Amino acid sequence: MPDQIDTPKYVFLACGLITAALVIFVFGFILLTAAPVLQKEGISFITGTTWDYDTHQYGILIFILGTIYLTVVTMILAIPLGVFTAIFLAELAPAWLEKIIRPLLDLLVGIPSVVYGIFGFFVLEGIFRNAIDPAISDTLGFIPIFYDPDPGSGLGILLGATILTLMILPTIVAISQESIRSIPDSYREASLALGATKWQTIKKVVIPAALSGIVTACILGMMRAMGETMAVVMVMGNSQHIPTSILDTGYAMTSKILSDIGYYFAQPEPRAALFGIAVVLFLMEMGFVAVARAISASAAKRMQ
Repeated sequence: MPDQIDTPKYVFLACGLITAALVIFVFGFILLTAAPVLQKEGISFITGTTWDYDTHQYGILIFILGTIYLTVVTMILAIPLGVFTAIFLAELAPAWLEKIIRPLLDLLVGIPSVVYGIFGFFVLEGIFRNAIDPAISDTLGFIPIFYDPDPGSGLGILLGATILTLMILPTIVAISQESIRSIPDSYREASLALGATKWQTIKKVVIPAALSGIVTACILGMMRAMGETMAVVMVMGNSQHIPTSILDTGYAMTSKILSDIGYYFAQPEPRAALFGIAVVLFLMEMGFVAVARAISASAAKRMQ
């Protein structure tokens, strides 16, 4: 009897190849478009601080640092909130409460980023300007990173990070919760049988076993935070300088692309420079993916 064609196998293979081809095509298009400016500027494209279309100078260090500062503050806010929420939902919450909280978190995914930006600009900006920023600056302002250089505005890194925290929270919670729930009950039962408390079991057994999934959740959340555009444009202030405080304004890489692409897309060199920002951002996110995979592999080896 002749061998039958394994149709599902080839369908799945085709889907995988198409996905890989799309990623390569998108990155290749961005890289080819940016190549003229990347070749012209060299390493100064990353280390330079001057961005001037008139003088044909393109340095994106200010935008890189703005993106990094915003992402770091976002993750400082989002990781504890997201991971602790996931632990509560997976290990501690009664079923009826989990069925209420989880759908509410999932609803955050469907809210457009522009709505988050509007909420931040028209609602939270006043709260930050009149209450949160003055409280932080007056209490901790002797530490440079907590000093408010522009007390009359609530816009800045902290407001942007707060909005991004809301946006990436569902990602961190959902993946972390599923990673924790995937740990076999035998691990928990063995720990409890040896006399450990519920919290000791979660801390010493469950979390280490689910660490690779939790790290992946945080990395994916961080990548979304780095790639977010519309909400960041509306609440970060878009000031072209290196931020000196979490209350200072800044300029993210995605914000620069969105702000300028409509005006300069028809001009080859400015367009190439803006696509160069996208190339650097793409490479940064690829680096984070590599780190996530390395951490996951290391955690898996420790559990063997």
